[in-house]
Amino acid sequence: MNVAVLAGMVSTVLFAVSYLPMLLKALRTRDLDSYSFGYLALSNAANAVHSVYVVSLPMGPIWLLHFFYVVASALLLIWYLRFRSEHSVHNPATAPASPRRHHHDHHPSN
Repeated sequence: MNVAVLAGMVSTVLFAVSYLPMLLKALRTRDLDSYSFGYLALSNAANAVHSVYVVSLPMGPIWLLHFFYVVASALLLIWYLRFRSEHSVHNPATAPASPRRHHHDHHPSN
């Protein structure tokens, strides 16, 4: 095994391990308010396009890392879509705004 492949294996494990706390927290709390739909959608689109490049490479650590990113990004998008309405019900601050009546207070001038 050459140094480049070893470095690829080690970095793949480190990147995957660094993502796990974020994924586990998102699953446990079902709170993905810190993510935007745009970010998650673009990440998934980028992974799809990047897959064309990755599959052109010889099998190696990059395949595993890319597969992990594809799965992690897809899970975050799915959880975002699934849990956002559930989280909004439990957290009024993230619930969609309801129509409000406008009250005009009259304060006498001095």
